[in-house]
Amino acid sequence: MQSYDIAPGVDAALGDFRVPERLGFGLVTAPVMYSVEYRDGAWGRGRLLPYAPIEVWPGSRALQYAELVFEGMKAYRVGRAWPNLFRAEDNCRRLARSAERLSMPAVPEPLFLEALDAVAGALAPSVPGQSGRALYLRPFLFGTESGYMLRNSTTFRFMVMASPVEPYATGAIRVLIERKDVRAVVGGVGEAKAAANYAASLRASTAAVARGCAVALWLDAGPQRTIQELSGMNLFAVIDGGLVTPALDGAILPGITRDSLIKLARHRGQRVLERRMPIDELLEQIASGACSELFACGTAAVVSPIAALVDADATEHAPARVDAVAAELREALLAIQERRVADPFGWTRDVARPPAAAPWARAVAG
Repeated sequence: MQSYDIAPGVDAALGDFRVPERLGFGLVTAPVMYSVEYRDGAWGRGRLLPYAPIEVWPGSRALQYAELVFEGMKAYRVGRAWPNLFRAEDNCRRLARSAERLSMPAVPEPLFLEALDAVAGALAPSVPGQSGRALYLRPFLFGTESGYMLRNSTTFRFMVMASPVEPYATGAIRVLIERKDVRAVVGGVGEAKAAANYAASLRASTAAVARGCAVALWLDAGPQRTIQELSGMNLFAVIDGGLVTPALDGAILPGITRDSLIKLARHRGQRVLERRMPIDELLEQIASGACSELFACGTAAVVSPIAALVDADATEHAPARVDAVAAELREALLAIQERRVADPFGWTRDVARPPAAAPWARAVAG
């Protein structure tokens, strides 16, 4: 039963959309989006809309006080006529935790899934069918009330937009160790997927790119001796044959790809340890050969091998191997996400079919 409205122009927007050969990541915007508003303590009825500018009060708390949280996830359609989602319920729960940290209302799971299904279902023919490509979905929640009082908004908007994408990065990356700035502190919003976290990382990320690196590696606040995460990705090291990753400490974003790799590796019989990781210890382990490989992970990149950690003085710390264990785990996880192999964890689910009343329903009925 249809529980959201379809705005005029959606059918025309879908009909005019053509997926280009070269996608990049986030460069091609899908022609539809989903929107629903929260006011008077309740969520309204959702709408599927043509992708277009939206009206936001200049004084909205999203703009003035960064009252915005979001998620990143993908829909896949490899070797199949209809797309599937990966761990969508986990993304919903993480969005709820992020919203709670910023004192925003949680998006109920049925509403969250409806939004994903509405967008991904309408775009089903445009979901790339090649392995490694996908439809990236960006759900986000923000405060819309205008005002300068330091309190939460009483009105909010939840939206989902999408982009057909290629892998975020290909090949091994170089990572700059950030020794000056701090991304997050325990007790702050580091473990929430909040816009402010990413704003705090931009200066170091830009500096990393200027020095020939792809991204920055963040250390703890205070003495800056312990590894937290990369900008937008979690870190793994292969140490003495086993996988080691920084333990979640209240300042590290609990990545869903990180959690998936931990569960998948243990399922494959690999040893995985979550613990505190001092940066100096890791650099010594790279030099001695005890750490044989490094890689990062996240929704956008899935798994990215690391060629070297670059220090502030330009010293490079390169592990002996690049993309060995990482390649095996990337392929094993991607095969589950794309449903090319059996899913032993129950992580995937079909996108719901569009309502029969949708003008494009017949076009995507195959």
